Amino acid sequence: MAEAFVVFVRYEQELLLLRRSKSDEDYPALWDGVFGLGSSPEEYISRVSDCTGLDAEHLDFVRTGPALGIDKGNRLLDITPVLLVSSSKEVTAGGRYTECEWVDPGEIQNYNTVFTDLNIENSEKLFRELYGSVASFLYIVKTAIGSEQRVANEIQARLDGSGSLKDIADEVFCVLHPPSMRGYVMVESSALYHVEKLIGRSGGRDPKARRGLNQTQLKNAKTVLPGEAPLKDILPYLEPKAVTSGIDVGCIVEIVTGAFKGEKARVLSISETKEEVSMELYETDIPMTLNMRGDHVRVIDRVISE
Repeated sequence: MAEAFVVFVRYEQELLLLRRSKSDEDYPALWDGVFGLGSSPEEYISRVSDCTGLDAEHLDFVRTGPALGIDKGNRLLDITPVLLVSSSKEVTAGGRYTECEWVDPGEIQNYNTVFTDLNIENSEKLFRELYGSVASFLYIVKTAIGSEQRVANEIQARLDGSGSLKDIADEVFCVLHPPSMRGYVMVESSALYHVEKLIGRSGGRDPKARRGLNQTQLKNAKTVLPGEAPLKDILPYLEPKAVTSGIDVGCIVEIVTGAFKGEKARVLSISETKEEVSMELYETDIPMTLNMRGDHVRVIDRVISE
């Protein structure tokens, strides 16, 4: 018997979702990847091409994940997740599919996907679990303010150590703290429960759900926010910004480092390189003009535009 599979097609940072027809006998009107039968890259690509109109030349096989057993009530169906990447996003839904959308993987949770109608616990997560086993999601760890980098370093140390957490090291791909994002650390992983285990919070926010679990909680890591984080919400924090970003001519700033630390000044001009500000100290006996890097001052009073 041919093996069942569901193919997830990626174009850059977006994932292709297809909606089954309302007359579909298994999952009417629910969102899906590309479902089919087979076990080879050639069969995966052929099936995707038939259902999406994408030319086989635009599709590349990446990997498969472990099969997931789906309880259909009268039978157990093993479904293998597959990841393909496409060099084109010109898609036309066909076959059992009537609609298609390219979405941020963090937004899958907003769609009624296949398996959500099954009468089993956490059925709404099964489709995302399949995707996570061949790709990844971004999760947000809430931390104490000012402890973000220490938490990120400790998470990485746990992954690099020889303890019990080394078995999930292959399921966590990146740990980072955007400097402008206070109180949070980003973790890229295949599933939420790996991140919860990593910070000693398996079972989520409810202490009762964690009772009986032998966990060493990571200090200052409070919880993992529920759901996957859309990449588009995180990217603005990852993009490098000029050190003078947010500083305007006329602003009142406070110097935060060096010999003039604590002094206040009015910004006179900003250099073309966006690295320095020229400012005048106005609380000194003799007014002085200084040039300093933009990250050596902080804005305490902004200009009000008329």
